[in-house]
Order: sequence, then structure tokens, then C-alpha cells
Amino acid sequence: MNIDHIHFYVEDAARSRDWFVNTMGFRSIAGGPGQFTQIEVIKNGPVYFVLSSPLTQRGPVAEFLRAHPSGVADLAFGVANVEAAIAWAIAAKAKVLQHVQVETGAQGSLRWARIMGWGALEHTLIERSGITPLLPGAIESGFASPLVGALGQLPQTNPCFTGIDHVVLNVTAGDLQPAINWYQDVLQFRPNRSFEIQTARSALCSKVLVHPDGSAQLPINEPTSPGSQIQEFLDLNGGPGIQHIALHTTDIIQAIAQFRQCGLAFLDVPTDYYIQLQQRSGAASLNLDWQAIQAQQVLVDWQEWSPPQTALLQTFTRPIFAQPTFFFELIQRQAQAQGFGEGNFLALFEAIEQEQIKRGSLR
Repeated sequence: MNIDHIHFYVEDAARSRDWFVNTMGFRSIAGGPGQFTQIEVIKNGPVYFVLSSPLTQRGPVAEFLRAHPSGVADLAFGVANVEAAIAWAIAAKAKVLQHVQVETGAQGSLRWARIMGWGALEHTLIERSGITPLLPGAIESGFASPLVGALGQLPQTNPCFTGIDHVVLNVTAGDLQPAINWYQDVLQFRPNRSFEIQTARSALCSKVLVHPDGSAQLPINEPTSPGSQIQEFLDLNGGPGIQHIALHTTDIIQAIAQFRQCGLAFLDVPTDYYIQLQQRSGAASLNLDWQAIQAQQVLVDWQEWSPPQTALLQTFTRPIFAQPTFFFELIQRQAQAQGFGEGNFLALFEAIEQEQIKRGSLR
């Protein structure tokens, strides 16, 4: 199971499309109006995002936005056999929103179904064979013909991203284990690792799920203190939802420099972090440009027992929508580094807390 695409519900799809194109280097590849919805499809390398906004007060997008701010509404997974996947989900008592549909063209076929995920999140399950429509149900929904194209067949010059590394879900306090159980039972994810992070002001618990038959990784967080950033997200989001998407890049320093020039804002990292970082055992063996790393405020983590030059580099944007809920992570796994930057968690959460203090949501 892999991540096929991610569907955002936003206030203005065209404006969001332009922001992604001008700020994060995405390419607009399709768009059109439906009965109730304006939809835009963008890509950067193998990363596909769908942006939908309401044209009327009716329809699922308008309904979603009445209860939640702009954000991820559908995390779509690519599966090897959609009939088997939906049968497993039904046996686990998942709520089916759309039973298996088949769209066949001259060069391929698309089979898909949709289930209700955790909270307001939905999951489209997609099986692709050959060249398929960009979106399941696009033709039947009345979208413009440009929405029908060859997913994965459209080239892009110098894409910044090489894939989606992981997607993070926030759930309410007490729901971490039930959510883990749901994704295990319904979509066959497996627990991988867990973390408990505590600062002087707040705390949270996180567990990582991975899929044994693919690259999908789904960390799930719950708050363990009233002032936690996770609790702030839940309050502003109107419940559980996707907190951030980690986009993989092979040159994070160049990518950040490019995005900064385009106006993308990142979290500030304190200078003391870099002083302590270079004093860690094994720092000299990484062969990193520490001056450029500090200039672009990149977080770096490694394990002392890992092979030389194996390091995880990451950074985080500020929230991209009007409400301080959803943001992006940029991540580079140098020499196939594993993990999620556990050594950076304290510095990261303290940086996020500084943003909470500025907003007045944390004292």
C-alpha cells in the first residue's frame, strides 16, 4: 500500500493552486468545475495533490468546510487489489462510502472504492493498471475533460520532491490506541515505533504505523497535556485530522533556499541547537556543510552506530492556511537513513511552542 494522492478541501482551489505553483514549485496539470465543486490537480515529481473548493453551499466540500478549516479531506492509497482491500475493510466493520467502481479506457483501467477513515478523514483505495484517469470518478462527476490524463506519465523539469515520506494524523486524547487498532484492523498497517515527547510546557505521545506491503507510513499523535500543540490543532481543526505531510527531497538545503526566495516561511531553530549538534558523537563523520545547514535552519539527526554519512535532515514550514493547523515537513534521508528524527523532537517541539506563544495559545 502506497500513497496515491492527497486531496485537500480549501476555500479557493484556484488561489491555492497558484500558491503551490508559485511557492513550492508544483505544476498545474488539470482543473475544472463540477456540479458543486471547483477542482485543481497539481504535481511535483511523483507527488500529486488535488485541491477542491465549493461552488455552492451544497456538496461534500462545503459541508466539510463548515465544520473544519482548509486541510486534508482524503488520504488516497494505492493498492494491489481493490476488491480484496475493500472486502478486508468491510470485514473489519469499516464504513463504506463508495463500493468498487471500474473505469476502463483504451490504455488502462482504474478500480477504486472509498471508506470513512478516522474522524472526518476519508480514504480512497485505488488500483491502477496502465494509463488511467487522474481522478477516480472525474468523468462521472462532470469535471472538465482535462482531468482525464496519464497519472505518472507527465514529466516535470527539476522536481523538488521525490515522494511522500509520511503523513501525520492527530487524534484526541485517549484515542491513540483505538486509532492504531482501526488502521491495523481495516487497512492492515503495523506498529513500528513509539515516542513520548515532553517539554517544560506540554507533552504528547506518538506511534508510527507502517504498511508491510508498501511504502505508506502513518505516525499518529495524541495530546497528553492541555497546552500541547496537538490539542491546539484539535481545537482549531474541529477534531482529529492530518497535521502535516513530509515531502522527501534529495537536496534539502537547495530546496529550502529556493522556497525561502518564493516566500515560504519555516520554523525558526535556536542557535544553541547547532552548537550542541556539532558536539554530538559522530558529527564529524557525516561530511555535512554545517554552515549551510545552520543558514537554512535544517535539523539533523543520526545514530552513532549507523554507517558513516547516514543522517536524517528535516525542517518544517509554518502553517500554510489561515488557521495554524496544517503544515509541511521537508525531509532528506541521506544514505537511506531510517527513523523520523527522534533526536530533533525536543528542538522541534520547542520551536513549535514558540509559535504557540506568539499566537497566545500557550503560556
